[in-house]
Parts: sequence; structure tokens; C-alpha cells
Amino acid sequence: MEILPKNQRLYWKSVQLFTAGLLSLWFLTSFGAGIIFREFLDQYFIGGAPLGFWFAQQGSIYVFLIIIIIYCLGMNYLEKKYGLDN
Repeated sequence: MEILPKNQRLYWKSVQLFTAGLLSLWFLTSFGAGIIFREFLDQYFIGGAPLGFWFAQQGSIYVFLIIIIIYCLGMNYLEKKYGLDN
């Protein structure tokens, strides 16, 4: 097992926390808004469709695309912060 320098360990910890946060957001949006909180969200409407249904069908896809963009920007930031960009 290779012992990583402190900078790389901090980078890896940051990457894990960042990824876990984005995965949590994805879970809350797709499973939470579409299934768990559906009844509460269905009292609001977007384009004539109940909000819970909208998240289950389209909203979670939009949020997933936004998460991809945030991930790309965040990883570029972390690589620059820890000096790992070449």
C-alpha cells in the first residue's frame, strides 16, 4: 500500500465529500421528490402537471444534468486548489 503525501490525501478527502454531497442531492431529487415527497409536492403544479410527477418524469433529469456541470466545475477547482492540474 502506497502512502500518499498530505496534499493528495486532502484532495482525495475533498473529492469524496464533494461526490457524496452531489450523490445525496441526486437521491433527494430523484427518489425524494418523485416518490417520498410526492404527495406534498403534488399540491403545486408546473405546466399543468403536479410537481411530484414532474420531478419523477423530467425534473430529476434536469437536476442530474446540472449536477454533471457542477461536478466538472468542482473537480477543476479542487485539482487547481491542491496543485494536481497538469
